[in-house]
Amino acid sequence: MEELYPIGDVARRTGLTVSAIRYYSDEGIVRPAGLSHAGHRLYDMRAVAQLEMIRTLRDLGTGLDEIRRLVAGELSLRDLLAEHLELVERQERELRVRRAVLRALNREESPVEHAVLMHRLVSMPDGERALLVDSFWNEVGADLPADFVDRLRAVRPHLPDDPTAAQLAAWIELASLLRDPSFRDTVRAYLRETFATEPGERMTAAPMQEFIHSSGARIMERIIAAYRSGLPAGSAHAQELAVRAADGAAAAAGVPATAERRARLAAGYAQIAEIHRQGTEDDARFDSTHGRYLALVAAINGTPDEYADVDLADLGVWIAAALRASTQAGEGQAGEAQAPG
Repeated sequence: MEELYPIGDVARRTGLTVSAIRYYSDEGIVRPAGLSHAGHRLYDMRAVAQLEMIRTLRDLGTGLDEIRRLVAGELSLRDLLAEHLELVERQERELRVRRAVLRALNREESPVEHAVLMHRLVSMPDGERALLVDSFWNEVGADLPADFVDRLRAVRPHLPDDPTAAQLAAWIELASLLRDPSFRDTVRAYLRETFATEPGERMTAAPMQEFIHSSGARIMERIIAAYRSGLPAGSAHAQELAVRAADGAAAAAGVPATAERRARLAAGYAQIAEIHRQGTEDDARFDSTHGRYLALVAAINGTPDEYADVDLADLGVWIAAALRASTQAGEGQAGEAQAPG
């Protein structure tokens, strides 16, 4: 005959209180297997196992109605866990949103009106998010060629369905900036002064943009790989890569690819590298305008900075040295060809 346990023993085995066990019994969820001579409830091992499962599910936040359906056989444990997991994941996303908003509010000591705005920004549907980004670029790119602005617009935020706290915080900041008229004005002014006048104006031309984003990008990847590898700038391979980049840019700009132009480009790279090392007002303007937009979009999209370990100033010096070496090599070969035999 199967052993039966008094309610006190069942409470110790399951970790439930005696009153909780009585409640589940009175509700007809877990029935006692019998009564003692004194009229006390007795439970078998099946009931003990059910009560242990109930305690686990209750600790996980499962509702009493769901537990009743499970014990009655109206719902499988797998289906119950799947439903509950979906609920917990939805609650987790909502908590992340709240945490991001609270952190931002605590950092800024924002008024109530701003708190409402922040929550709305985080809860914004994808379509509304896209409209906000397009509105921003329509305004700040008004003085630039449309195809160039379309390339700028292509770098846009895509907040994932299950964002991290950092991604939410980045979106809150970016969305606030996109709506800020002063930020729009400063980005527009920076882009206009950088790309609507020479020499930046040449960078917006369609052939140059096509080169920069296609073969030029592939060449630059190889240049950075060579630089990272420690390859000397004066090596034949480094010279070849630097010359391909310089001559490709010349072709895109519609100018002759000459040794004299490579020499001027080398001097320009060296000068830019020195300016970059010292830090300039232009660097600060970029970091606070278009650069801030790009940094926040990268954080939202979870896009790693592939060149975070690259010293751009040192890379500029390396490219300049490779170009100078190529022109010197060319001059040497020309001299040998002209020398009397």
